[in-house]
Amino acid sequence: MSAPDLILPDWPAPAGVRAAFSLRSPGVSSPPFDSFNIAAHVGDEPGAVAENRRRLRERLELPAEPAWLTQVHGARVADLDAQSSGGSLEPADGAVARIRGRVCAIQVADCMPVLFASADGAAIGAAHAGWRGLAGGVLEAVVDAMRAPPEALLAWLGPAIGQRHFEVGDEVRAAFLATDPGAAAAFAANPRGRWQCDLYGLARRRLAALGVTRIHGGGWCTYADAGRFFSYRRNGRCGRMAAVIWRA
Repeated sequence: MSAPDLILPDWPAPAGVRAAFSLRSPGVSSPPFDSFNIAAHVGDEPGAVAENRRRLRERLELPAEPAWLTQVHGARVADLDAQSSGGSLEPADGAVARIRGRVCAIQVADCMPVLFASADGAAIGAAHAGWRGLAGGVLEAVVDAMRAPPEALLAWLGPAIGQRHFEVGDEVRAAFLATDPGAAAAFAANPRGRWQCDLYGLARRRLAALGVTRIHGGGWCTYADAGRFFSYRRNGRCGRMAAVIWRA
């Protein structure tokens, strides 16, 4: 049995905080979910998803099943400490935890996962930050829910669609400029009268505005690297990858 391929965040996480990002192989899902799909909502065989999730737990020696959120591109944050083990979660696009044994997880296939840790290692968090979540305040909501000074937080920006391949309309640009005129720097006009959107740039701006300056990661493109990443923009029906963080 092959172990799943991973990206381990290159950031100065405090002792006891662990994090990882799963890639699209090797797993047991058949096309178009080939092969390490961890999402149960995309139409994949439930047994294949369960086996891929089991392999992720085994590979990372996770202390528990990750809290798989029902993500809706909003800004609600689930406090995993308030959840019973194995209990159902309301739809949310962020999660925080302080108790050891809770595993925050974000599922993506172009949207940006953002992981957080307090410098003392006492609190962790995760956000599902596509353009709607970013514009809607999901990063702000997770930072607030962590109940730690922003300057004491570390953030890691996981793989997302890059600016070259993320074309959006005027309504997306307007959603950001309505509250931050400086966000215009994250949009480049293209010959089709639309915009190339820099999710990484937008996330960095919003984190910096909160006072979070210890920002790591970024620079991948899920669309461009079909060998390692699922991409909804590239393929439509496809699997999902997972960004997970926990206190060991």
